[in-house]
Amino acid sequence: MDSHHPSQLPTDADTPAPKPKRRWWLRILINLAVFYILWCIALYFYQDRLLFPADLAPAPYAGERYDTSTVVLKRPIAGGEVVAWYVPPLNRARPAPLVVFFHGNAEIIDDQSRIILGYQRMGFGVLLPEYRGYGRSDGSPGEAALVDDAQFFFDEIVNRRELDAGRIVFHGRSLGGGVAAGLADRRRPSALVLESTFTSVSAMARHYYAPAFIAKNPFRVDRVIASLDVPVLILHGTTDDIIPVAHGRKLRDLALRGTYHEYDCRHNDFPGDANEEAYWRDIEAFLRAAGVVSGPAAAQSREAGS
Repeated sequence: MDSHHPSQLPTDADTPAPKPKRRWWLRILINLAVFYILWCIALYFYQDRLLFPADLAPAPYAGERYDTSTVVLKRPIAGGEVVAWYVPPLNRARPAPLVVFFHGNAEIIDDQSRIILGYQRMGFGVLLPEYRGYGRSDGSPGEAALVDDAQFFFDEIVNRRELDAGRIVFHGRSLGGGVAAGLADRRRPSALVLESTFTSVSAMARHYYAPAFIAKNPFRVDRVIASLDVPVLILHGTTDDIIPVAHGRKLRDLALRGTYHEYDCRHNDFPGDANEEAYWRDIEAFLRAAGVVSGPAAAQSREAGS
């Protein structure tokens, strides 16, 4: 008889070990996450250098003031002082409107002769606060400090007898638009001009692929504009390569009483030589409609003076 033997079951030793799954995709995700976290940390600590590159601004020019009529204002702060220029109106026969102008983040007040002359032709006195850490001003810049300084100098000058406190304009370029909006949130102007300005630094953070909450100086221009019931003029370059034109268009949509113009230019050449005449014509038309400017047109004044 044939003997039958029961079949043997495979033992653990006979079972081949499962092949390890490929986890390369997980390693890539982990590496990307680590890189992104390091990127955000670097941006957090480097953002002041990006927002306030005072070392890229020119040194103050020779002389302490724009011209002999300029009033130099100073505010004592810890470790020094902050400076502003007030250039009175050319005609002091009757109270004149005042413009408070805030420059971009790589400029100083000494650079603003074009702005001073343009507004003087319309009959304005011009106040130019210098930012902390820029030009002749000591200290370190920051949103709260810049707006505090702007308020201080505005309060110092607004009640001068040659000025009409009922005709006040705040005008900010680029970063200066954030300061102008911050001051407008504290001291209501007759009109606000925002030139090449962001909706907020928080929104700009997204252009660097960073979350909005890392912004230490958020400059929420969008929130101010959405609730500010005064005429607002928004000017932007169609091909702005630093603050995309989408920011200007968003501010246009948020403004309660907004006027909007675009010019064919980038950021640092705004508004461009070809658009200079249109730029001042648009500003003057806006200010006339807002009731801030009256009398002969500045264009006529230029022709008479040429």
